[in-house]
Amino acid sequence: MVRERLLTNLLVAFESLASNRLRSLLTALGVIFGVAAVIAMLAIGNGAKKEVLDQIALVGVNNIVITPMFEEGEDGASDSDKEVQKQFSPGLSLLDAESLLKVIPSVERISPEVVIETSLVKSGKSSKGRLVGVDPFYFEVGNFELEKGRMFNSVQLLEGAKVCIIGQEVRTRFFAKEDPIGKYIKCGPIWLKVVGVLREKKLSDQAIKALRIRNFNLEVYTPIRTVLIRYQNRARTKKLDPKKGSNNKKEEEASEVTENINYHQLDRLTIKVSQTELMAQTAELATRMLLRRHQDVPDFEVRIPEQELKQKQRTQDIFTTVLAVIAGISLLVGGIGIMNIMLASVLERIKEIGLRLSLGARKNDIVFQFVFEAVLISASGGLLGVLLGVVFAYAASIFAEIETIISGWSILISFTVSLLIGLIFGIMPAKRAAEQNPINSLRHD
Repeated sequence: MVRERLLTNLLVAFESLASNRLRSLLTALGVIFGVAAVIAMLAIGNGAKKEVLDQIALVGVNNIVITPMFEEGEDGASDSDKEVQKQFSPGLSLLDAESLLKVIPSVERISPEVVIETSLVKSGKSSKGRLVGVDPFYFEVGNFELEKGRMFNSVQLLEGAKVCIIGQEVRTRFFAKEDPIGKYIKCGPIWLKVVGVLREKKLSDQAIKALRIRNFNLEVYTPIRTVLIRYQNRARTKKLDPKKGSNNKKEEEASEVTENINYHQLDRLTIKVSQTELMAQTAELATRMLLRRHQDVPDFEVRIPEQELKQKQRTQDIFTTVLAVIAGISLLVGGIGIMNIMLASVLERIKEIGLRLSLGARKNDIVFQFVFEAVLISASGGLLGVLLGVVFAYAASIFAEIETIISGWSILISFTVSLLIGLIFGIMPAKRAAEQNPINSLRHD
């Protein structure tokens, strides 16, 4: 009996809303856009969080990155800067890497890099590329994986052998129809034997710019001694002092050139710290050691990418939370709109209420009828809001090129909140309707 009465009240509520479709839709607009905004904002926040986690995976966990800095030109330097520039610094070198690994206990691994812009040639195909001199720790510190082949062995590392490991895009470009293992590719003036192929790392242009990293898939990797012995060792480049003069014009020209070139032996130094808690202390110790080795010349930069990314993630989380709260306020406003329309509906339908009460309907029936109407409005608004939120999220990923991830729990929470709003804000109008006097209601014009 109770079930039948509830079903009857639900049908009456549905018929009432169906007879006023436009008003019901306008009443649900606040809920529709509120739910859509919550889903879209959370999808953008989830996408931003995933992007940060992917970027952390790219730079590696517990890594400290040290990069060289170059002296500014004379025109842009202050007097104090000029005094610093006059001091000699050997630049970032392998000796720095060895000292850091030996002296600082928290340093677990250290990976030096030398990068050379060169040309890549194979079977008549040629393109610009990068040759990167590394040691085996480079692949461990940077979370690289081999797709096929093997890493450099100890003999190849010690002798500076003419071998290399290639990125996935290099393989696609030069070895599209053959197995690259055992084949040769010409890097600059030297032919290198391919001994391994790295698994592809998916990189966006935004990630490359934000993290200040290179496109690893376009690079050729060789032992660092191979680069220093067979290509270039900038630590051996002689810097001439133009103030001392020279014997001929050629030496003067050489001095002008060598004053502006990169004198650092290494282009990058990546340190893996044993514990996350020791990251800041290790970075500070590394900075002090390098300053002492470089005669107090600050010609290097020490960065902790993971901390920078986590700070970025916290900022994005706060921003997403604020936007979600603002979207939630629109849901609240939608609920108030539902209550206002339902109160106005009670005044318009006093005679209908009196007629139902006079025909045997109970006050609970009137309450359930109006509560059902409010819940149906909010439920339909919630469903439309879910669809609109999904559309907004996909539109943001396509047109704004923002990664978005729509989670099931965000849809469930948004839809549940919309139902609760309909229930909560529908109770007051329902009670107002049930309190009407049947006799006075029938006389109402």
